[in-house]
Amino acid sequence: MPKKASVLKLSNELLKDILDHIEADPERSVSIDRRAYLSVESFRPPSPPLPLQAQDIGNFRLVCRRFAELGIPYQFTRIATRFSRSGFQRLEKIASRPHLAKHTKKFSYLIPYFYVEGKDRVGELLLDVNGDLQALDAAYFERKAEAQRNIIRSREDIRVLKKAMLAFKSLQHVQILRLQDEADRHLLDYLHENDDSITQVVDLRWTPACIHATRTMGEALVYARSTFSRFSGPMMSPQSALLIKDNIPSTVSFLAERLTCLELHFDGGLDLSERMKELSSLFKCVFSAARNMQAVHVGFPTRQPLEMSLEDIFHNVYWEKLRAFGVQAWRLEAHEIINLARRHRKTLRGLRLRDVQLKEGSLWKDVLAMLREEMEQLDWVSLRRVDYALHFDEVWAGSMEVPDYPPGGASDSDDEDDFRAHVDLQSDVYESEDEDSDEHSDADTDHGPDANELALSPDTPASLTFCTCSRSSYPATADDLGDNGRNVFYQQRKMWEKWVVGRCPEHSSI
Repeated sequence: MPKKASVLKLSNELLKDILDHIEADPERSVSIDRRAYLSVESFRPPSPPLPLQAQDIGNFRLVCRRFAELGIPYQFTRIATRFSRSGFQRLEKIASRPHLAKHTKKFSYLIPYFYVEGKDRVGELLLDVNGDLQALDAAYFERKAEAQRNIIRSREDIRVLKKAMLAFKSLQHVQILRLQDEADRHLLDYLHENDDSITQVVDLRWTPACIHATRTMGEALVYARSTFSRFSGPMMSPQSALLIKDNIPSTVSFLAERLTCLELHFDGGLDLSERMKELSSLFKCVFSAARNMQAVHVGFPTRQPLEMSLEDIFHNVYWEKLRAFGVQAWRLEAHEIINLARRHRKTLRGLRLRDVQLKEGSLWKDVLAMLREEMEQLDWVSLRRVDYALHFDEVWAGSMEVPDYPPGGASDSDDEDDFRAHVDLQSDVYESEDEDSDEHSDADTDHGPDANELALSPDTPASLTFCTCSRSSYPATADDLGDNGRNVFYQQRKMWEKWVVGRCPEHSSI
């Protein structure tokens, strides 16, 4: 009688394949020079595991010691912690177990809006309102407000964060994300839609929350002398950066020296440009110290392009290892983009120019021609909603608020994402991710069949140059791109993206 096969005799490699079918390998991530990196790894919030998946992984780890060890990375490589009592309790438990904590490589810190002191009387507000808000539970908000005060007063958050950062010996990536649940969203919508008298009773603000999270997270990383090298802040407040600039300059240099990847997206405000000018010296300190930088993105709200020179932020810094660079929502001269790209023409593989508006006297065709002719390694370029500043102002003249995409026009959507269900939907970054999702697109990325438009024959060595000019459906020169110097249409800029990287191997000057 043949012996029964035992799952215990399966190799570790086969068992990992089985686990991958339950939940994707958490250690497998998108490379920083891929177009999808910003959407998937940096600005995308951590997706909570499905209950059955979490239960299956947990049950798998209960079988025996070998299975328990194999399953650890699927539970603890990526840790997300909410600013709450239960969140810090769970984080402390993980940090207290070195055999678990040593696997953590990515830490996402989920921060809610903070109540302004003395303005957390949600119960009083709910007694006086009609409509949908009456369905909300006042006790729920009161518990949250009380827990928030206690955590800050006792410094429980900084104590646990220090312990965790010290325990995470393999930490690589840190995120600070803004978080709302459905009840918070209803309350915030009501506060935004009503007059200022309401905020005398209840007032929730992101700026103090971001300031507190940035300060405590930075303090914990410095205390632990963390090994992290990537930082993502898709909802940063300029005031939080000003606090760092004014109070802990030595910390900035220490943290910046280890950075290889930095992605920041700032909230807006009436004085955004002025506040960013105040931060110019801080950016110079950070970017000058970050000598190993490989990927950088600095962005602003689509509705409020920054009125500031590119070099007031980047200070003519040259990074010899830079592979991906991006800016979002900026009014620029063509030469500003050209000069920065030219500094990194030998290493840059990806360039993201989201919502960039060219000023009067500049032409997109000049930027595109330089990118096509001089960039030696460029695999992809993102031109989502690029335009001319005058046209942008004409479209939105008299508007109270500029939405993230023009109404009534063609959608800039290539794919639809469903990852935002539990994260702040009012964020400009997350609203815009659907617009031209880089996550699944093959046509416009550096890993799809149309990535370079070179149409290599299977029998042709990649090292052998040959002419593809006659087979290209795109214009031969920048003058034929249809750039009228006034506005840019969706289909036009999609064609431009492909034209830039679709250079002929034989006749290109590179």
